[in-house]
Amino acid sequence: VEKGGRDNGTSPLGFLLVGMGNVPTAQTALFLLSLIIYLVTVVGNILIVVLVVAEQHLHTPMYFFPGNLSSLETFYSSAILPRLLASFLTGDRTISAHGCVAQFYFFAALETTECYLLAAMSYDQYLAVCQPLLYASLMTWKVCLQLVAGSWLLGLLVSTVLTSLLPQLQFCGPRTINHFFCDFTPLLELACGDTSMATLVAFVFGFLDVVFPFLFTLASYVCIIAAILRIPSNVGRQKAFSTCSAHLTIVTAFYGSLFVVYVLPRTAPLRQLSKVFSFYTVLTPLANPLIYSLRNREVREALRK
Repeated sequence: VEKGGRDNGTSPLGFLLVGMGNVPTAQTALFLLSLIIYLVTVVGNILIVVLVVAEQHLHTPMYFFPGNLSSLETFYSSAILPRLLASFLTGDRTISAHGCVAQFYFFAALETTECYLLAAMSYDQYLAVCQPLLYASLMTWKVCLQLVAGSWLLGLLVSTVLTSLLPQLQFCGPRTINHFFCDFTPLLELACGDTSMATLVAFVFGFLDVVFPFLFTLASYVCIIAAILRIPSNVGRQKAFSTCSAHLTIVTAFYGSLFVVYVLPRTAPLRQLSKVFSFYTVLTPLANPLIYSLRNREVREALRK
C-alpha cells in the first residue's frame, strides 16, 4: 500500500483492509468459520424464498415480507463475505479502489433497503395486531408491492448519492482501513482535506435511512405492545406477542448493532468495539431464516413437504 501523495477514491491505488488482523495461525479457522456462516446463510435464505414462491398457502403478506427479507439478506452477505473469504484463503487483504467503491455501494443500498423493509414489516405487524378486522382491506397485494418496491428504490437512491461522494475525497498517507469491508466512516477517516460536505450529506441521509425508519418501527411497536397489554386473556396475549416476537428480535439486534457502529464516538477502544459489532452484517442474515421463518409452524410444514 503506497504512502504519500494525494489521490482520489477512483485512482488505481487500492486499500488495505485490516480485517481481523494478521494472525497467520488463525486464517484457516477463520476461513472455515466464515465459509460455514456464508453457506448456511445463503442456503437458509434461498430456501425461505423458494418455499414462499412454491407454496400456494404462503402467498400472503405475512410471508411475502420475510421472503423479500431473505432475498435481501442473501445479497447482503454476498456483498461482504466472498471478499473476506478470499482474503483468508490467499492472505491478500488489499482491495482496489473501484472494488472498494463497488462494495460500499451494494452494502449501503442493501442496508438502507433493510431499514425501510423492517419498517414496512413493523407496519404489517401493527395492522395484524391492532387492526385485525381491517387487515385484509388495508394490507392488499398492491400495498405490499408498493412498500417493498419503495424500500428497494430508496436504498438504491441513498447509496447512489453517498457513493458519488467517494471519488471526491482525497487520500494521502497510509491507505489502511481498520475494518473488514469498505464502509463510509472508515474511508472518511482516511481522507485528508475538507470532508465537511461529505460528513453533512452522510448525516442527513443517515437520519433519513436509519433514524426515520427506526422511529417509525419504534412507534409501531409501542402501539402493538399497548394493544397486547389490553388483551384480557393470557392465551390471547401470548398468541399476539408470538405474532411479532421474531420480527422484534431481528429489529432489536439490527438497530442495536447499528447504534454501536455508527452513533458511539470513534475513540480507539470504541473503534474496535464498532468493528466487532459490525459483524451484524454477517450474523443478521444468518439469524434471519432461523429466527424469523423456520420457527414458524406453516413454514416448517412446507419444508417437510
